[in-house]
Amino acid sequence: MKVTEKIAALRAAMTEYGADGVYVPSSDPHMTEYLPAHWRSRAWLSGFTGSAGTLCVTQEKAALWTDGRYFIQAERQLAGSGIELMRMGQPGVPTVEKWLTEQLPEGGTLAVDGACTNVQAAQRLEKAFAEKKITLRDHDFIEALWVQDRPPVPATQAWRMDDAAAGASTPEKIAQVRRKNEENKADALLVCRLDSVAWLMNLRADDVEHNPFALSYCLVEKDAVRLFINAARVPDEVRAGLEEQGVALCSYEETADALCALKPGTVLWYEPAGTSMKLLRAAQSAPHVECKAGSDPVQLLKAVKNKTELECQKHAHRLDGAAMVRFEMELRRRVENGEAWDEWQAGEYLRGLRLAEPSCFDLSFETIAAYGANAAMMHYSAGKQTAAAIEPHGFLLVDSGGQYRMGTTDITRTYALGSLTHEEREAYTLVLKCHIAAARAVFHEGTSGQVIDILARETLWRRGLDYRCGTGHGVGFVGAVHEGPQGLSTRSTTAFVPGMTVTDEPGLYTEGKYGVRIESELICVPVCETEYGKFYGFETFTYCPIDTRPLLTELMTDEEIEWLNDYHAMVRRELDALLSDEERAWLENACAPLKR
Repeated sequence: MKVTEKIAALRAAMTEYGADGVYVPSSDPHMTEYLPAHWRSRAWLSGFTGSAGTLCVTQEKAALWTDGRYFIQAERQLAGSGIELMRMGQPGVPTVEKWLTEQLPEGGTLAVDGACTNVQAAQRLEKAFAEKKITLRDHDFIEALWVQDRPPVPATQAWRMDDAAAGASTPEKIAQVRRKNEENKADALLVCRLDSVAWLMNLRADDVEHNPFALSYCLVEKDAVRLFINAARVPDEVRAGLEEQGVALCSYEETADALCALKPGTVLWYEPAGTSMKLLRAAQSAPHVECKAGSDPVQLLKAVKNKTELECQKHAHRLDGAAMVRFEMELRRRVENGEAWDEWQAGEYLRGLRLAEPSCFDLSFETIAAYGANAAMMHYSAGKQTAAAIEPHGFLLVDSGGQYRMGTTDITRTYALGSLTHEEREAYTLVLKCHIAAARAVFHEGTSGQVIDILARETLWRRGLDYRCGTGHGVGFVGAVHEGPQGLSTRSTTAFVPGMTVTDEPGLYTEGKYGVRIESELICVPVCETEYGKFYGFETFTYCPIDTRPLLTELMTDEEIEWLNDYHAMVRRELDALLSDEERAWLENACAPLKR
C-alpha cells in the first residue's frame, strides 16, 4: 500500500468507528525513543522514518510535526503523500493541540491508542479540547490496518549484568527507590521506561534495536517488587537470581490487572511522560487508590554514574577510540590512493572495527556516515543502493557509537578529505570553538544544562548562526544512547551534579552544501569549593583525535588552542596500550600540537 492508500483506509475506518480525527505519536507502550519495529506505526502510515514525529489525520487533512533535525528528510519523504509538514518551533507553525482543536468539530472525537499515548500528551490534548467539548477515545486503528508484514512484538533472551560490574546490586537500587517513595509520600512506584527497568534490575536484552532492553514493567512497593515480563524469554538462572534478590516475576500482560488490584489506600507514584494513558486508567479504576504524578526517580538515580560505572565507561571509550583511529587511518589511505568508497561502505567498515572487539555486542545506534551536502541532514542514513561516493574534497561527517559490556559510547568526528572552501573551514572552526566552550565550562552548583547550552552557542549567535537541536544529551551505562533528565539544551532544567555524563555536540548545517558536527562525551566533576559555594566542570572522556586540517587558527584564542593540544596529548596517553606501532605513529602525527 502507498501512503495515500493507507491514509484512505484509515479514514474509512474512522468513519465506521465515528472518529473525527486520529492522533499517531512516535511511541510504544514504554514511550521509548527508538521503537521496536512492531510499534513504528507513524512511520508505516506516513512514510516518514525519522525517530521523532507526530501524525494527525482528519477526514479532510493530514499533518506531521517533527523537529529541526528532520526538516529536510521529512520534506523529501512526505512529498506526494498529501501530508503537510509542520516544522516545529518555526514561526507560524501551530502546535499539535492547536491544529487539532481548529480542525475537529464541536463535540467531536479524537481517537488515540491509549497503550502508546502517554498521560502528559493526553492531558495536553484534553486541556486544549475542553472549550469545544472534544472527546478523547482510546482506540487502536493500526492493529486492523497493518496486518501484512507487521513485525512481531520482540521477546529476545534476557541477561543480567553482574552486580560488581554494575557497581550496585538490585536490592541496593531498590532501597534507593523506596527512599524516594518515602520522600514523595508514596507507597508504590510504577516504572514504565525500559532504561529505568534495565538499570533497576541490572537486566538487559535486545528488544529494541541498538538499545539493550527487555520489554517489561516494574512495580516497587513497600514490601514487594514485581517485574512484569514475558517469562519465556527469561533463563532459569536469571529468574533464580532475581527471585533471590526479592523480585517476583509476573506476566507482561498482567500489568494493567495488577494496577486494577492495588490495595485500597495505596498511593501510587507515576511519571506522566513515561506512563501510558491505558495503565493510568487501570490504576485509577482501583478502589481508593491515589495516583500521584511526578518525575521518574530512577531516571535521576541512574543519570549519576557510580565510580565503577565511570571507570567502565572510560574503558569502553578507550576501545571505541582505538576503533575510530583505525577507521580514520583507512579513510585517509583510501582517499589518498583514490580508491572508491561510499558512505554505506564506510559505515559498514566502522561497524566491523567495533564488533571485532569481543566486548562490543552491538552499535549504540545506526552509524551516520554523511558526505558533503548529505551531512546537512542531522540524522541522515545512507542506504546501500543510494549512498554517495566519498570524494577527495569537502567533509565526511561520521556519527557513531558502540554498546560494550562495560559501557555505551557516542562520538562524532567531521573529516576534511581534501580542498575546502573558506566557508567550510570557517564553519568547522566555529563549531570547534563551541565544542571547547562547553567542555571548558566551570559553573556553580545548581546550574542546569540551559546555561551551558548558551555558552556553547554564543560563538555562533554572534554571527547570526545556530543549530536546530540541543547541544548534548545524557548517555546511559550499557543502556540508551540518549538518556535523561540531564542534557544541554534550552529545555534542560536538571542541575548537573558530579557523575552525570553528557555529550557535547554543537554543529552547523547548511542545506545543499555541508554539515559539521564535533561530538565527545563529558563527565561532570568537582572543580573547587570556596566561600561562594561549590563549582563544577567537565572532564572529556572520548579519546579520539579531532581533525585539525580545516582549522582557521586566526579565529581561535590561545586558551582554545591550549585546550585542543592538551586534549590530543590525553588521547595519545589513553590509547597508547591499545595500538600497534604503526597506529601509534599515525596517532602521534594526528595529535601533533597545533601552532598558529
